[in-house]
Amino acid sequence: MNNFKYKKQQRPRKKFLISGKADILNALNKGTELERIYILNQGNFDSIKEVAALKDVPVHKVPAEKLKSFNVDFQEGCIALKSKIHYQDLQNVISWVVEKGEVPLILILDGITDIRNIGGIARTAYCCGVHALVIPHKGVGILNDDAIHASAGALELLTVCRVKQLEDAIELCKLNGIQILASEMTGKNSLFDLDLKSPAAIIMGSEDEGIRQDLYKNADNIFYIPMKNNFESLNVSAATAMILYEVMKQRF
Repeated sequence: MNNFKYKKQQRPRKKFLISGKADILNALNKGTELERIYILNQGNFDSIKEVAALKDVPVHKVPAEKLKSFNVDFQEGCIALKSKIHYQDLQNVISWVVEKGEVPLILILDGITDIRNIGGIARTAYCCGVHALVIPHKGVGILNDDAIHASAGALELLTVCRVKQLEDAIELCKLNGIQILASEMTGKNSLFDLDLKSPAAIIMGSEDEGIRQDLYKNADNIFYIPMKNNFESLNVSAATAMILYEVMKQRF
């Protein structure tokens, strides 16, 4: 890990790409793990969208230039990217954690698109015993080779759950007795005053936009990280590390 060096994001290797309607539908029906599907923003891809919705695979409408950038000849206006991550069902993960007699610790990422931040967060999350990293279908950096490299391989060890809407994940956590905590500079309570020994799901937002308002209203507690000197904000990866180590301090 000490020799980690971030590499410039590269085009996915062709062995991770599936092109053409028939091959993508075949992959979906066989249960091939797909990261996402790109379809031309003009055209009829209803059959792909219907099966993808059933398989819980995100579909993105993109311009022709995006599809051309993959350098695939036979594409028919659609390209799928195979996933290197095996996504888990959040309820199954929570049930498994509780059955083991452990206290659930969930990390929810809202709008974090920089894969270097995602990689750094994943490394800390795995080291600190986070049981599940929850990401949405859209609005998050793609978990490709670069993201895995940025995480020094932690993304392949960490349990990752992908959901259509983060609001649904939050509601599921609440139904399982897990408190929802949101990190925000304007929060009323200090991180050090929180009870982190109890089951917790922590929402982290992007550095530029923060946590979406519709997620805030579902938080049980909005907290801030104490700082000696006033500053605009903390890097989201560094902030996550501070929070998770406070969890470790309280739990272990």
